[in-house]
Amino acid sequence: MTATTGPRSAAKHDLRIEPRYVPRPARFLRIEEAGDWQLKIYSLAMPGKVARPELVEATVGLAAEHLPRPAITGDRYGAGFTISHDAMSVCFALIYWWQGGNELHQRCFMSPHDDPRALTRLAEPAAGCVFELGIIEFERRAWIEEVLADPPGPDLDRYFARRLTGEV
Repeated sequence: MTATTGPRSAAKHDLRIEPRYVPRPARFLRIEEAGDWQLKIYSLAMPGKVARPELVEATVGLAAEHLPRPAITGDRYGAGFTISHDAMSVCFALIYWWQGGNELHQRCFMSPHDDPRALTRLAEPAAGCVFELGIIEFERRAWIEEVLADPPGPDLDRYFARRLTGEV
């Protein structure tokens, strides 16, 4: 509620989006090594589906190309995750890594739905859609609890043991 206009409503703003939220399946697929990087690999897709293997493999390949080098520095642990999002009309390859202790960095790519390997880098990516943010929130909590919390202190093995498979 704002001081001058009262409650906001979709009708007032003539939104042209589908206002329904239908959870989507988020699936942990595996741990992948990309050079010195260790990554959790996730699939995100429409209800009842998983991301197509060609999108997942293209995402992993892009991660190996685009992650900073060296992976392990004074401010990087060499830890991150990817999301291969096989959405309704396009595909996204999302690459995330932890840096500076508490910062999550990203590289985002998109392709046409009918050609998931034709990924091009997005110049101005969104922070994420509500579905991607569900995985990011899970990873955020895991990072806080297993790496930043003191005690027990940084434990990357415990961080990588925490994996999300469920609806987001």
